[in-house]
Amino acid sequence: MRKIIIGCVAAVVLASGIGALYAFVSNPWTEKDKPILFVPKTVDGRIDFWQVLGQGVHMAAKEFGEQVQTVGTVAESDISGQIALLEKAIEERPKAIVMAASDYNQLVPVARKIRSAGIPLITVDSGLNGGISASFIATDNYKAGKQAGQSMAQGLDESARIAIVSFVKGSTPAMERERGVRDQLKESGMESVLEETYYSDASESKAYEIVKQLLRDKPDLDGIVCLNEPTTVGAAKAVKELLAGERPKMVGFDSSTDEIAFLEEDIIQAIVVQKPFNMGYLAVRVAVDVTKGREVETLIDTGSEVITKMNMYTKENQKLLFPFEGQ
Repeated sequence: MRKIIIGCVAAVVLASGIGALYAFVSNPWTEKDKPILFVPKTVDGRIDFWQVLGQGVHMAAKEFGEQVQTVGTVAESDISGQIALLEKAIEERPKAIVMAASDYNQLVPVARKIRSAGIPLITVDSGLNGGISASFIATDNYKAGKQAGQSMAQGLDESARIAIVSFVKGSTPAMERERGVRDQLKESGMESVLEETYYSDASESKAYEIVKQLLRDKPDLDGIVCLNEPTTVGAAKAVKELLAGERPKMVGFDSSTDEIAFLEEDIIQAIVVQKPFNMGYLAVRVAVDVTKGREVETLIDTGSEVITKMNMYTKENQKLLFPFEGQ
């Protein structure tokens, strides 16, 4: 059976400095042994969101008796690396591909090749221009962005100056979340949102540097909205380190142990939490249905919740903040 270097060796790849996991070994899969290939945006084990989504993927695979193999790039911003992995996957012909697209437009040509090759394609978390996949399982990112904008607007006056720190330019969630944030802030009468959008490339260290400079350049900043997990953590570290007194209001995305700690410390006032376990589980379930010729929904919204220090200890929110395999 053909083996793929999978996400569990991400730490080795990080240590060696390799940009993506490419190696496909030579023995071909048999028709019976073909796995579902899972291609997340990154196999960086430090990002809780992708770890939890992967738990959902593997729980579904176990339940439905399927093999799943994971292959991906270390950096979420490595779009060309993800394209190369998918090109190779077409040659290997897995049973189906479950993919989180790193870019809304640039992944379209290789996605079309996947479909032309007769390989079922399911997108999860991040979609593609033109709705090429058989099904898209994700948060309604525009709605989630509006939730973040509404949380930011609460308690601030209409003249508040607000910055938006996004992650990978061109990815569907980044674009939709930002659009939702800006629309909601505008609806709330807040006209002092900075026109410039800052991009962390989904790097905690880059987000830290961006926000550190932002706080120096704009000391009168009233709020910062961060649009994914590494961006939120990096920004919060900068705010905590640079400002001992009055700090800008912070609203972030996703859930990690660092974010929960910042929420408890009042460095972050709210986080919009997605349901990555559900995303991963449903993506594999849908992939199985497609391979069996069953009809599937073309769009599945897995939902999102706003969590604050006030509501973080409820039973339901604890499940979101501390997801685990088998919940």
